Amino acid sequence: MNYTTEYYDYEEVCEKDDINKFGAQLMPIFYSLVLLLSVLGNGLVLVILVKYEYLKTITNIFILNLAISDLLSAISLPFWAVHHSKGWIFGDVMCKIMSGTFYVGFYSGIMFLTLMTIDRYLAVVHAVTAVRSRKVCYAAITSTGVWLISITATIPDFYFAKTVRGDYDTYICDDSYPVDNVGPWKLLKYCQQNVLFFIIPLIIIVYCYVRIIQTIIKCRTVQKHRTLRVIFSIVVVFFLCWVPYNIVIFLRFMEEVKILDELECDHDRKLDYAQLFTHSIAYFHCCLNPIFYVFVGEKFRRHLIYFCGHCMPCGLICQKQMSVSRSANLEVSDGNDTTNNW
Repeated sequence: MNYTTEYYDYEEVCEKDDINKFGAQLMPIFYSLVLLLSVLGNGLVLVILVKYEYLKTITNIFILNLAISDLLSAISLPFWAVHHSKGWIFGDVMCKIMSGTFYVGFYSGIMFLTLMTIDRYLAVVHAVTAVRSRKVCYAAITSTGVWLISITATIPDFYFAKTVRGDYDTYICDDSYPVDNVGPWKLLKYCQQNVLFFIIPLIIIVYCYVRIIQTIIKCRTVQKHRTLRVIFSIVVVFFLCWVPYNIVIFLRFMEEVKILDELECDHDRKLDYAQLFTHSIAYFHCCLNPIFYVFVGEKFRRHLIYFCGHCMPCGLICQKQMSVSRSANLEVSDGNDTTNNW
């Protein structure tokens, strides 16, 4: 993000240099930290899924794809870090690729979270009738469809993202819509990002969890749905990270289409700061899911201990974990419900 100096009625100059300087100092450090945590955490998730779980359940397939979505969002972070400090120096092609990659990760992530919630809904609320539909092959087909939809929805971002001149002879990577059709394209992007890939999934997820909680309370089988804790935690964290950012861009959209009056300089600067912080929180989400797998997912935690004890050169740590990993390996083999892996 690069906040340009704005002019109101050609009289008052709204300076935003301090916002750009603040972003140039904070964002590279923050993005580097998020990139490191995301690559490390989601990389371990991929290794453990492939090495120990063999993708035998629907939940594992969706979690695998969710980890890939998080990694896609993280890949663009080094480029945005440089963008904050020096402007966009990578050219139009990389501008298009990085803008599109971020939204592919975002769109696919929310769709996989929705699918995971629907899968839990079917397994808990319609346990008998869902036996036939909850097949691994269906999960693979559905995942392929999610990636195709995500890529298709990102085509405008790939197409319109360009390097444009900002203040002080620097360049920024931003959407450059046709002058005659700026409004419709911005409306399309808002509806796509906020309504199609945020509000509608939120409604579906809330409905599913309300029905799931009602069913579990009636049946008193909370101990049989450990997977529910993991997915519920992931969904809650996702919306806590993305709701503030979506509120801010909704206000920006209302201002751009003239539904709201143009903000005064002081309020506009505050909204710029809010956009900077909420956008950072949204990016931070891509490294949080593995943390919840460890702290909430009991079986994932056992796999992680076993993997660190046997496959990583941890020296004395490995020796201390040997007894724990042996017992964990025995516990892995005696689980009866394969849907509760996480």
